Amino acid sequence: MASISAVLSPTNLIHSSTKPAEILLKSVSFHRRRTHTLLRLSPGRPTRLFAALTAQDSSSVAERKLYVGNIPRNVDNEELKRIVEQHGAVEKAEVMYDKYSGRSRRFAFVTMKTVDDANAAIEKLNETDVGGRTIKVNITEKPVVNTVDMSLLEAEESQFIDSPHKVYVGNISSTVSTETLKNFFSEKGKVLSAKVSRVPGTSKASGYGFVTFSSEEEVEAAISSFNNALLEGQPIRVNKA
Repeated sequence: MASISAVLSPTNLIHSSTKPAEILLKSVSFHRRRTHTLLRLSPGRPTRLFAALTAQDSSSVAERKLYVGNIPRNVDNEELKRIVEQHGAVEKAEVMYDKYSGRSRRFAFVTMKTVDDANAAIEKLNETDVGGRTIKVNITEKPVVNTVDMSLLEAEESQFIDSPHKVYVGNISSTVSTETLKNFFSEKGKVLSAKVSRVPGTSKASGYGFVTFSSEEEVEAAISSFNNALLEGQPIRVNKA
C-alpha cells in the first residue's frame, strides 16, 4: 500500500488557488482501488485528509469473483460462505435460485476479499466433494472490451422466454450457441425458448444453459432423451431447473 509520504510527492500534487489552500492529489492506486484525494490546509488547524472519490476498478472485482458450480440443492448462502471462508475471506456468497420453483439452480457466485483469497479457494475447493457432488470452482473473467458486439448478446438474453417448465443443461461445449441448443432439443419436442449462459460482461459461455417448454411432460421427455447425450462432442447433463 502506498504511504502518505509517497503520495505527497511533488509529482502527485496539483495546487488550487481556492482558500483555504487545497491540494488535489492525482489518481493514486491503493490495492487496485483508484482514489482521488483532497488535502485541505487551514491556517491554525491540523491538516485533514479527505477522500473525495473512491472508484473500484471493475477488473479487480472480476479477479475476486468465483463461479461455484454443481453444488447440492440444500446448500444456501450461509452454508456456502461457511465452506468457502475456510480457505479465504469472503465478501459475498450468493446461491442462484429459480424464480418459479424456488429451488437452487446448483450454482453460485462468491466474491472474495482479495485476489489471493480467490486463488486459494480455487486451489483448495475445485473438484472437491460437497454433499456427494464434485463442485467446480473457477474465477469469472474480466469484461471483454471491443472484441464482441455486446448488444447482440443482450438482445439474445432479452428474447429468452422463461417458464416454470425448464431444464438445466450442463457441461455445454464453449462452441455451442443459443440457436444450436434450441435446435438440438427441438428434435424431440417443441421448445419454447433456450439460452446459453455467459460470464457477465463477456461473450464467454459459462458451460451451461437453459431450455424452456410449455408443459411438464415435455420437460420429462427432454431429460429422458438428452441427459448424457452428446452435443458437439460433449456429454451434456440435463435435469430440472
